[in-house]
Amino acid sequence: MPEVAQQPVLALEAQGLTKRYGRLTAVEGVSFSVAPGEIVGFLGPNGAGKSTTMRILAGRLMANSGRASVCGESIALDPAGARRRLAYMPENNPLPDEVRVREYLELRARLKAVPEEDVGLRVDQVLHDCDLRERAGSLIGQLSKGFRQRVGIADALVGSPEVILLDEPTIGLDPHQILGIRELLRGLRGRMAVLVSSHILPEVEQVCDRVVIINRGRVVAQGRTEDLRRELLPAPALLLEADLGPEALLALARDLDPEAEVSRSADGRLRVALPRGSPARAGLLGALVRAGRSVRSLAEEPAGLEEIFLAATRRDATAREGRGS
Repeated sequence: MPEVAQQPVLALEAQGLTKRYGRLTAVEGVSFSVAPGEIVGFLGPNGAGKSTTMRILAGRLMANSGRASVCGESIALDPAGARRRLAYMPENNPLPDEVRVREYLELRARLKAVPEEDVGLRVDQVLHDCDLRERAGSLIGQLSKGFRQRVGIADALVGSPEVILLDEPTIGLDPHQILGIRELLRGLRGRMAVLVSSHILPEVEQVCDRVVIINRGRVVAQGRTEDLRRELLPAPALLLEADLGPEALLALARDLDPEAEVSRSADGRLRVALPRGSPARAGLLGALVRAGRSVRSLAEEPAGLEEIFLAATRRDATAREGRGS
């Protein structure tokens, strides 16, 4: 008999997770997965169900229905086995103020069953990875918010988990601190699977391989950013810098496509909205040159995660109205 190829074990998998509190449904039918070494963003506004889902995946909360597993280990059926392969940093992670950074990480390493002979090496490694070597002797209570977040991530890493869950790791940080956490997370790619929840969409876009978008307890979209952009957004507008005004540009564009619309972008450039597949998308530059216009720049308008998120939630709202829910 021919050998049947084994499917690779996912690092993290959620299947139909639902959590209710009385009549309130916090999470409904949530399904997604994270592959080994992959960084996935778990996105949604405050109250969308992110933290509830993260707590279920971390084994801190039981779901009413559905299944979740870590490296093939069921979180419900073998919570101890799943937790050995996973680390979780909750939002507003509590840390002891009167303990020094190195002492705390050594204690946490021992609690996570790191062999005694390896504790010093593991702590040195996470101090290096999280840029905490110069703070190793500091009391945690004397650290800035950004460095406290680094200590929380170092705590999550010190046990060498295969999966790490980070709930809002950049909340309350200033832009410089956010940049540091972003670089730290990038360094984890390929080493372990990471699920990072956030409502700060541009930050996640800088780090993650894929995103899962949740709204009102339901997954409304998931995939690579570029794939979601094609799926959810209309054709991007063209942004133009040239020696003509909006009226002249509108007349020229409508000679190519009667559905063309012209406006000003936030930075003052001319914005030409065209349907997908419009002949004006390829022909506008040539028409401007033939008309004797000087064109300084012409490019597609970028669409980030914020636009993707809004489009996904609008689609979900429309679907809910259609279902009467």
